[in-house]
Amino acid sequence: MPNRPTIVVIGLGYVGLPLAVALAKQFDCWGLDIDRGRIAELQQGRDRTGEISAEALAQSTLRLQHDPASCPPADIYIVTVPTPVDANNKPDLRAVLSATATVARLLDAARKPIIVYESTVYPGVTEDICGPALERDSGLVCGRDFFLGYSPERINPGDREHTIDKITKVVSGQTPEVLDAVADLYGAITSGGVFRAASIKAAEAAKVIENAQRDINIAFMNEIAQIFHGMDLSVWDVLEAARTKWNFLPFQPGLVGGHCIGVDPYYLSHRAEQLGHDPQVILAGRRINDGMASFVADAIHGRMDGSTGNALVLGITFKEDVPDLRNSKVADLIGRLTGLGHSVTVHDPHADAAEATHEYGVELDPDALTKRYDLVVLAVPHRAYRDLGPDRLVGLVAEGGLFADLKGVLPRAALTSVRSWSL
Repeated sequence: MPNRPTIVVIGLGYVGLPLAVALAKQFDCWGLDIDRGRIAELQQGRDRTGEISAEALAQSTLRLQHDPASCPPADIYIVTVPTPVDANNKPDLRAVLSATATVARLLDAARKPIIVYESTVYPGVTEDICGPALERDSGLVCGRDFFLGYSPERINPGDREHTIDKITKVVSGQTPEVLDAVADLYGAITSGGVFRAASIKAAEAAKVIENAQRDINIAFMNEIAQIFHGMDLSVWDVLEAARTKWNFLPFQPGLVGGHCIGVDPYYLSHRAEQLGHDPQVILAGRRINDGMASFVADAIHGRMDGSTGNALVLGITFKEDVPDLRNSKVADLIGRLTGLGHSVTVHDPHADAAEATHEYGVELDPDALTKRYDLVVLAVPHRAYRDLGPDRLVGLVAEGGLFADLKGVLPRAALTSVRSWSL
């Protein structure tokens, strides 16, 4: 591996773009995304994910391409494409295999290139599925003409503290020499250092259990929220008391969406089932979290004594202050409220209107805050909403209406003038 390797990053989304920009500060780096629109936007200095500023894009030496044939032969290829689940919650590896086929056509055996996967997968995908696919499509031999590595992504959308240049990167390689090369690569761009995993499978497993663990912990919070709701007991009051114990884990109930926590447990459970193991805890957590949107909608509807009317849902992205709509459970909440007979208007200052319509059939109303409603649901507490202040938010509720504060953001004193609901 040369001291200054040429690198191609495949996939320029939430994971790939920050990584490619960071690598371009140290190496000759190319960013490849088959979405022409995405490349055009980045060339114009606009990152729709909000992860990289226009200034950072303008200053970067990253070379952007939508055509694989325009990329040079590289020493390292890094695959950062999405790994969703299908309609049956089974791993959908089509994007990974498509990217793998693209890489296979670019491999130059004389360079002994390394292909590093960052996409979240279950243990074994890199070596048992991607490696053979690379061999088949390239005609080269894995372990002789090219080599494999894995370094799980740890991007947290909207997080300005745990960025790619500060976090610890887990790295792994097919051989000790490959591991050294991958460690040197990532070590050059992060002050958080690298952790050398015992194997590629260990690195794959570490990533998939990170999010599965969070999913299970949040599922417990959602279950106790449902239990306490039946007792007319605020889960926020309970958690406030419980957090005074030094080792109580500070998880919160809520809608669990996004591309990671709501998806990765299914990758682990899929592999477990292939091995003949029944992943009871993992799937129980998923069932609770997948059903939380319906629980919330039914609880709100019940608080309104079954009456229906005009409803405003504030926020549709999967978490606050990000534009990411992937696997947003607010869409399920909207669907359930609509099914119960409510006429739902949706507002979100961060979401892309065209994407919301394409993904969920939801029309965003930019003028929604100029009206009053029988029901207002603060589903995603974006800073833009918090900055409006409690009086402005509560003022959106018509006389006799209900304000539902899903995450318990507003102080109780602000809700004395209206009927209210929270977990």
